[in-house]
Amino acid sequence: MTSKRLFLPLVIVAIALIGLTFSTSGGRADSRKEVTFSKDVAPIFYKDCAQCHRPDDIAPMSLMSYKEARPWARSIKEKVLAREMPPWDADPNYGEFSNVHRLSQEEIDTVVAWVDQGAKEGNPKNMPPVPDFVKGWEIGKPDVILSMQEEYTVEVGAPDNYINFTIPTNFKEDKWVQAAEIHPGNKTVVHHVIAFIVTPEMKAKMKEAERQGQTRRRGEGRSIFYRDGTLSRVTMDAPVVDDGCGEADGGRARQGRGEGADGLGALLAGYAPGKGVDVWPEGMAKKVPAGSDIVFQIHYSNVFNGVATKPVKDRTSLALVFAKEVPDKAIMTFAVANHSFKIPAGVENHKVTACQTMKWDVEVIDYMPHMHLRGKDMRYDVIYPDGRKETLLWVPDFNFNWQTMYNLKKPVKIPKGTKIIVTAHFDNSKKNKYNPDPTKDIRWGDPTYDEMMIGWMD
Repeated sequence: MTSKRLFLPLVIVAIALIGLTFSTSGGRADSRKEVTFSKDVAPIFYKDCAQCHRPDDIAPMSLMSYKEARPWARSIKEKVLAREMPPWDADPNYGEFSNVHRLSQEEIDTVVAWVDQGAKEGNPKNMPPVPDFVKGWEIGKPDVILSMQEEYTVEVGAPDNYINFTIPTNFKEDKWVQAAEIHPGNKTVVHHVIAFIVTPEMKAKMKEAERQGQTRRRGEGRSIFYRDGTLSRVTMDAPVVDDGCGEADGGRARQGRGEGADGLGALLAGYAPGKGVDVWPEGMAKKVPAGSDIVFQIHYSNVFNGVATKPVKDRTSLALVFAKEVPDKAIMTFAVANHSFKIPAGVENHKVTACQTMKWDVEVIDYMPHMHLRGKDMRYDVIYPDGRKETLLWVPDFNFNWQTMYNLKKPVKIPKGTKIIVTAHFDNSKKNKYNPDPTKDIRWGDPTYDEMMIGWMD
């Protein structure tokens, strides 16, 4: 399919790991032959780390040379031993995935031995060839490139913003997209991008929805959502539904397949650290009807990759490769989500569920769990029409900084009438070092200091 950007991210703080066999004096790692960067470690870094850990990419430092890697040796060892890096958070007991990215035990032992032996450089002549990274678009030559019409400036000290940019496609006929790739104009301030398809019919419905008011829940007199500048958030006094599976709507306050919190159209493609590009199997593609617009919903954050010290400009682009013929199967992005939960202040393990019952026979080809900084874990379960239960995916240690797309080796067939259950837990306590404020109750919202609960699937 495609290479995935599932490599070492954000190695910043070293964690003290005590009592691990490979790091003790006289242990297995120290008993190996001499290990050097040039001969033994650089090949591992080039294969598994360098696509992000290189100049001008999302990682905070490059690992392309001994000089660049040596100061980080101890931290690298500890992260590798803890299997925090390369990031792959799915439990191996559930699902078989084509893009699994883990170091082998032998590779872990090699990195540990290199550090324990003094992180030696070795003979520079033994260095492997520098990786030939794709310059330009990973999906190949695009059939069309859609870009923001103007640059957007993120000022110093600007708060989190979600900005929607509408780009007309001017397509005169329906297009079937086989591959899509989003290029942020500036990765230091773009946390993520979602590209939505807004068809002419959707435009008309959105205008009518604006005329009638925002989305309401269960016949209420007003929306549970409100606007906070550019951000969409749920009101603190909205009815609380933590167990979406106990509700007729499964926890959703907005209806539709793959739509965003603002009621935008079907999801076409996305960018987030760790996600990779979208390339779908032969015979499958996403439809962009004639006359559609593409809306880029961009999350700008001034502190995502270090605090900005000067204004930063962004102009994000989307490249598309069209299928050569009409596909056998149409791909849709489906969101099993709960919009109405409330996480109490100080609670360490708050449970939230969302459910959807499939109205069609489908084949699932990938999963992408999404939460924010309080998200702990997420699990996808199904109950088939015959009563049989199965766990499709369990991510026991969710990482907001690395939004993994889990691509299945083989599609999972989900017959009509199957109930999909997504279960998540949130840590809003002081124990969560990433928690923006454990003293506050938390509702759904765009900004990272609010929360989300979405089980994405294609």
